[in-house]
Amino acid sequence: MDESTRRRAFLTGVADEFLQVWRRGRRMIAVTGASRARAARFADDLEGALRERGVPVARESVDDVGGRDLRRGLVAPFRAGERPGAGAPDTVLVVDGDGLLDEEVRDVWHYSVWTLAGNELPHAAATEIVDVTDESAPKHHVYDYCALPPSVGQRSVPAPPGLA
Repeated sequence: MDESTRRRAFLTGVADEFLQVWRRGRRMIAVTGASRARAARFADDLEGALRERGVPVARESVDDVGGRDLRRGLVAPFRAGERPGAGAPDTVLVVDGDGLLDEEVRDVWHYSVWTLAGNELPHAAATEIVDVTDESAPKHHVYDYCALPPSVGQRSVPAPPGLA
């Protein structure tokens, strides 16, 4: 299997997993990580995998905005079907950006993906942790969450001693 086929198969699996649990309605997926560029690429490709499944998708990239602004400017209009591309009642909104798993907004997402590479730490609030060290062959990352406080991954909170 060549590199692009491995990546596509992985993304199709993530899309299928999400759709198996969240079948109908306006649904939202957050994609974030230590590298905004990697998260954006993953979100773009996840959008493609969902579209291949016949799912209407709206795609957004956001700056590190506060929870109130994110809820008012993106989430509420999407849920109401007022955002561009959100007209169909079964649209999935795929969002990438910083701060999407911060405590004040992590509860708005139906599904979340944290992308990491190398020795980066995952975010304990993510639904899915994806190792994109080799972006052509991403893989699921399993981490012992008992060893991490829930704030790990938030930029405003330093890593615990010994984990930095």
